[in-house]
Amino acid sequence: MIGFLLFSITRAWQGFWRNAAMSLAATATMTLMLMLLAGFWIIQAGLLASIQFVEERVEVVADLVDGTTTAQVSGITFRLREMPEVRDVVYVSKEEALARYREQREAQGEEDLTPYLDSNPLPASLEVSLRRANDYAAVTEALTLEPQVEKVKNIADTAERLVTLTNVLSTAGVALLLVIGAIVLFIVINTIRLAVLGRAEEIEVMRLVGASDAFIRWPFVFEGAMVGLAGAVITLAVLLAAADPLSRFLFQFFEILPIHVGSISRDVTLLVVGAGSGLGVLGAWVSVRTYLIR
Repeated sequence: MIGFLLFSITRAWQGFWRNAAMSLAATATMTLMLMLLAGFWIIQAGLLASIQFVEERVEVVADLVDGTTTAQVSGITFRLREMPEVRDVVYVSKEEALARYREQREAQGEEDLTPYLDSNPLPASLEVSLRRANDYAAVTEALTLEPQVEKVKNIADTAERLVTLTNVLSTAGVALLLVIGAIVLFIVINTIRLAVLGRAEEIEVMRLVGASDAFIRWPFVFEGAMVGLAGAVITLAVLLAAADPLSRFLFQFFEILPIHVGSISRDVTLLVVGAGSGLGVLGAWVSVRTYLIR
C-alpha cells in the first residue's frame, strides 16, 4: 500500500511538471478562486462583527419610580443578572442622569436650562445590556413585573431590525460561499479535465496493458491535490503580504470592532488550505472518473 502511494505521488509530481502549462493554468485558476473565497470570508467576518458591535450596545432602559431605595435597586439588579438573557446591569442615579444630560447639551453646543429648575426632573434608571438583541422581549417583560419600575423604553423596532439584518447576512453569506465553492469546483474540474484529455493516449496505453482504474486514477488525484495546495500556498502568501498595509489602513475600524485577528487568520488558513486541497482532489477525481467510465 505504501509503495503504491509513493508511486502515485511520484507519478503525480512528474505529471505536474510534464504538463507544466496546464498545471500552472490550473494553479493560477485555483489561486484566483481561493483569493475570492478568502476575501469574501474576511468581508463577511467584518460585517458580522459590525452587527455584533451594534448589537452589544442595545440596551433596555427602565425608569424607576422616585423614592426607590438602594435595597430595592439591589434586589432588581440581582434578579436581572440571574437571567440568561442579561449581560450586565448598570444603575444610573438621578444625579448621574442629570450630569449626562448636561454633558450632552454642552457637547451639542446648546444652552442648559436645568439650573433654573427647582428640582431634578430626571428619573433614576437601570440600563440592561443584552446578550442578543432578540432577548429584549424577555427582559422587558421581567422589568414590567417589577413594582419599582415606572416605565420601560420601547426598543422593539431597533432590536427586530438588528435581528433581521443579522439573519440576512448570515444566510446570504453561507449561500454565497456555496455558490463560490460550486464555481471553483466547476472551473477546477474543467481545467483538470483538459489535462486528462491531453494525456488521453497515455491513459489508453495503460488501460490496454491491464492497468486498473485505481492505478490510473490516483496519480491524477494527487496531482489535483498538488494544484490545490500550490494555489493555497500562493493565496496565503498574497494575503500575508497584504495583511500589514491593510491592517494599518483599517486600524481604527478593527480597533473598535469585536474582531479577533488571530481567530480570523486561523479560520482563513483552514478555509484556504481545506478548500484548495479538497476541491483539487474532488475535481481530479470527477474528471478522471468521467473519462474512465466511457
